[in-house]
Amino acid sequence: MIYFDAAATTLQKPPQVRKMVAYAMEHYASPGRGGYRAAMLASDAVYDCRKELAELFEAKPEDIVFTMNATHALNLAIKTLVEPGDEVVISGFEHNAVWRPLVQIGANVKLAGRKLFDPDDTLEAFRVAIGPETKAVVCTHVSNVFGYVLPIEKIAALCHERGVPLVVDCSQSAGILPVSLGKLHAAFLCMPGHKSLYGPQGTGVLVCGHALRPLLAGGTGSLSKSASMPEFTPDAGEAGTHNVPGICALCEGVRFVKNVGLDAICAHGKMLGQLLTAELSSLPGVRVYHGRNQAGVVSFLLETEDTEQTAARLSSQGFSLRAGLHCAPLAHESAGTLSSGTVRASFSVFNTAREVRALAQSLIS
Repeated sequence: MIYFDAAATTLQKPPQVRKMVAYAMEHYASPGRGGYRAAMLASDAVYDCRKELAELFEAKPEDIVFTMNATHALNLAIKTLVEPGDEVVISGFEHNAVWRPLVQIGANVKLAGRKLFDPDDTLEAFRVAIGPETKAVVCTHVSNVFGYVLPIEKIAALCHERGVPLVVDCSQSAGILPVSLGKLHAAFLCMPGHKSLYGPQGTGVLVCGHALRPLLAGGTGSLSKSASMPEFTPDAGEAGTHNVPGICALCEGVRFVKNVGLDAICAHGKMLGQLLTAELSSLPGVRVYHGRNQAGVVSFLLETEDTEQTAARLSSQGFSLRAGLHCAPLAHESAGTLSSGTVRASFSVFNTAREVRALAQSLIS
């Protein structure tokens, strides 16, 4: 099998990630729930992961809240900042993990920037949309459908200038592009652990630059006499038992990313994306969505075949790609592909140029 669905989850993990899951299950108990050796070792291991993440995202260890996934992190962030009726500005390329919580709350959602691969238009749209009534801005760093890298630094500067809290969905950028809590002046950074941080599924991270409103209530191992949740992070966002094997394995994934280097990871993904774009653009009847501001995610479709059929045909030949709307109907609406969806190829450090060429060859065979 040749796996091209890293934007959903990285299937191929560094070996130390898999090994750490088993090691943690054998040696670590629950952090903050006892003074015996297995509990203390767990506390140290979980804190080690906080330190690694804090260094990567230029935050403090206590700013790091462990979640189940990016959706969990986004819900924590959004429901901290947004009340029913509040005006919230989002990009035209958001995932349902942003759009649905806002609709559920009853927010007044304004879409800004709907031109694909046009950062100038995106920035100007945010400049116009953010007004005196805007309570928050939520923006993806990279589109999960098209790999469009939005001008998040300039959007963040605009939010900071106007005093509007910013939530950044880093689902497709964490572990690929530099992301700094301090430089962005962000209220929250939200990300999965299981994509380009190479941790296991069931792990996510919320990096907090703003006080957090608890989404869940329960035991934290701290302030146990109080009927209310602690107000300080990370405890305010971590009710209940931690996913210790997942967090420890995530720590190994983060160390792997640091060892390889963000520049090398980003360059590799872009190289594969540009190669696939060049290969597909030479084929008759294939429409490829590409631009200058693009990470290692490429969407395409065959003009004579349904996208689900294309993905199924490629699957029968040993290629794993995702077809459809990718849980991001706003992005497809913005790009004009809502009725058809796209076939998406997304890459990890374990993919090769040879695999990309084989995919292009299979499309015409």
